[in-house]
Parts: sequence; C-alpha cells; structure tokens
Amino acid sequence: MVAGWEQDSSNTRPLDDLLDVYINAYNACISKHTSKMHFGLHICRGNFMGSRHFSEGGYDRIATKIFKNLNVQTYYLEYDTPRAGTFEPLLHLPANKNVVLGVITSKFPELEDKQKMKERVFQAADVVAKGAGQSREEALKRLGVSPQCGFASHEEGNAIVWQDMENKLKLVRDLANEIWPNEP
Repeated sequence: MVAGWEQDSSNTRPLDDLLDVYINAYNACISKHTSKMHFGLHICRGNFMGSRHFSEGGYDRIATKIFKNLNVQTYYLEYDTPRAGTFEPLLHLPANKNVVLGVITSKFPELEDKQKMKERVFQAADVVAKGAGQSREEALKRLGVSPQCGFASHEEGNAIVWQDMENKLKLVRDLANEIWPNEP
C-alpha cells in the first residue's frame, strides 16, 4: 500500500500527513461523545473473496500516532499471521488504553494451537508492560483476544464454513478463560 501510494503521482501529500488527517477526522467525529461512550477502532487489512487480504505489514509506522493521538480507548488489531508484524509497536500503547489481539484467524478453517496462542498473548503482554512500566499482570488487564476480523466482510465470505466459525469462537472463549479465569 505504501509503495503504491508513493508511486501514484496524483497523491499530493505524504502518507504520514494523510494519517494525521484521518486521526483528526476520527477525533472530531467522536469528540462530543467520549465522556458517554467507550470507543474502539479495528485496523483491518481487508478481506476479499477466497480469504485473500488487501494489505500487509506491521503497525510500526503508525503505532505512535495512532496510540497517542487517536482518542479511542481500545484497538482491535489483527495478529493472526506474520503479515501483521511483531508486537513491538505495542510498546507505544499508553497505560490508559487497551488492545484486543486478533490472534485467531477468521480466514481459514484450521484451528490454532491454544497453547501457542496463549504464549503469544503473554508475549504481547510483556511488550505492553515494558512500554507502560507495568507488570505482566497489569498489562494483561488491558488486553483481550478475538478473531482477527469478521468471518465475512463481504458477500462471498471467507474459505470457512459455519462449524469452523463456531470452533474458532469456542477457541477464543477457551483461550480467554485460561488467561483470564473467572472473567466474563
């Protein structure tokens, strides 16, 4: 996406400036409601027919601006495949904000290994803790888990059937129960 933007001569401003415009637009839209509502933002890489995606790359380039300047409390981030990059950008997450880690893919039917996903959540918690000067336990209170995106962001859906979706959602619940026992 970045390379395409930079190659398109019709773009009149740097991509980082456009990010500022988007952040300001979001903030303006929600500014009168932040005291009444909890706002979250899902950063989607796009879902297309046949479980294809639109873009790849980590959050490194946008993390500081998104986490510090965007006035939402929770970020829903895709971390189901290596195309999302590392957890390092979570170092920039302020101590008053949350992240729901989309570690379960909604694109393919194969179930993830629950223990490996649990380890990944703990890795993310360690990064969040380091960035905020917190313990892992404190950081875990600001994390959650989910599928990386919706199961059908378009009419054709992904290469996954109903039973696969149920299995994925049960895995999310089981994972959450192990990491955060006795929590809703």
